Amino acid sequence: MNDKLRAAALRKSSPTEHQIQSIQRNQIYLVLDRIIDTYNIGSMFRLADAIGAQKLYLCGEMETPPNSRIHKAAVGTENWVPWEKFDSTLEAVKHLKSQGIHTVAVEQHKNAVAYYDLIAPLPVAIIAGHETEGLEKEVLEEVDTIVEIPMFGINNSFNVWGTTAVVAYKLLEEKLKA
Repeated sequence: MNDKLRAAALRKSSPTEHQIQSIQRNQIYLVLDRIIDTYNIGSMFRLADAIGAQKLYLCGEMETPPNSRIHKAAVGTENWVPWEKFDSTLEAVKHLKSQGIHTVAVEQHKNAVAYYDLIAPLPVAIIAGHETEGLEKEVLEEVDTIVEIPMFGINNSFNVWGTTAVVAYKLLEEKLKA
């Protein structure tokens, strides 16, 4: 599908399976771990659409579509982005790794590499964690790479969808240059 929809039309859209399948997607998956803010969840759907993600995984205890607050932030993209619910993030990470997908956790961590040094092969899954608690230790032990966004102010972390966007576009950098 080459025609881009503006927000007003997108909010009211009801895509067919054919329309969803016709979107050219990149080999990136987004994994959301127990995200508590429905506006962050909606923003992640919007990000998944923007980067042409293959799929979004909603993991653990969190809201899922249909939800009016998710819809408001997602601007209707939750109807266009393939998504799946998993009981746990660890389960989703193991599932993706079993398919040969490289896993990258976004987390402030002693073993993390700075996003600007990140090199990861496609296909890749970006795992973003709970806004307050971050990712669970077991998830961090299972992933292939941990990446962080350097923080220069008083706050020790950036918004979950913002960090995921930075990492996603870093991973797509070579493709964007071509």
